[in-house]
Amino acid sequence: MSIKAGLVGLPNVGKSTLFNALTKSSVPAENYPFCTIEPHVAITDVPDRRLERLMSIFGSVKKIPATVTFVDIAGLVKGAASGEGLGNQFLTHIREVDLILHVLRCFDNADILHTNDKVDPLNDYEIIVSELMLKDIESVQKRLEKMGKLIKGAQGKPAELKPLIAENELLQKLLPALEHGKEQLVKQLINESTVETVPLLTGKNFLVIANVSEHELENDAYKQNKHYQALINQFGPDKVIAVCARAEHELSQLPADEAQEMMDMLGITEPSLNSIIRESYHHLGLITFFTCGPKEAHAWPIKRNTTVRSAAGEIHSDLERGFICAEVFNCQDLFDAGSEQKLKETGKIRREGQDYLVHDGDLLEIKFNV
Repeated sequence: MSIKAGLVGLPNVGKSTLFNALTKSSVPAENYPFCTIEPHVAITDVPDRRLERLMSIFGSVKKIPATVTFVDIAGLVKGAASGEGLGNQFLTHIREVDLILHVLRCFDNADILHTNDKVDPLNDYEIIVSELMLKDIESVQKRLEKMGKLIKGAQGKPAELKPLIAENELLQKLLPALEHGKEQLVKQLINESTVETVPLLTGKNFLVIANVSEHELENDAYKQNKHYQALINQFGPDKVIAVCARAEHELSQLPADEAQEMMDMLGITEPSLNSIIRESYHHLGLITFFTCGPKEAHAWPIKRNTTVRSAAGEIHSDLERGFICAEVFNCQDLFDAGSEQKLKETGKIRREGQDYLVHDGDLLEIKFNV
């Protein structure tokens, strides 16, 4: 399945530098606004140590990890919803991603321009969200203008009328919430709704990337950064990831041994990028199942609570169409047992029908007939 996360922020907060590190690519990262004009897109692997262990057990020649697509979206400025800066172009690019990564500057550096002449990540976030809301107000108003005609045309057609009335009621609640800047209420209304309406930018899932300075990495000194603390207080620790984009970019360009030496010097156990990738995956509600054999060990991303028949369709449409059953076991049981043979001896390999909900770490062998 296609998974897309978009890096969003004001100009000169470190988005492109972070994107280069995430993807080991070479997007320009210059010290002036709107360096990124068209969104840059790259695919990066989801770190998963289980895949290496499965390759070893099955003697797999090839490794195919799960992936996430990252999009570096042009820097936004106040007034984007009415066309300032890159305006509607920027907002359209955000609409196409599944998860928003708000990159917020938490470091002081007189040599790097700030569009508002002051480092204030909460204010930066509010500017971005305000612009998203203004665009959403426009979308909701346009939809409401059509609702009267749609409801009138559905009179006498209960199956069509009921969802339209429900959507109209939702829109009537969303509009004042957006107009009064109530971001959390907008998200709540969307998440609790049983009907679909126009996709709203404000309703998208998000993470906050706190871009701290390099000298704050050692011994987690960034935890004393007042800007980082403000973000934690506002969003909670589960939503905020501290990163030094410059250091991460340097690490991404080094050979493995030199990168490890630099991490040891900075006192970090793994690149913060791994946390971004893993948390992006988690906040998109994704889990991983595996298919393994001597040719390849393959990690497949799916939404949580996906049936095994639908999961089979991620591998190939024929497997879903002709699904009979699946042989299933979890990779942790395999690691504990050491081999498939020992799993069989303990009865941990089982046969499941089409309604079985796949769990994270399951290995599947699909039986089908087309």
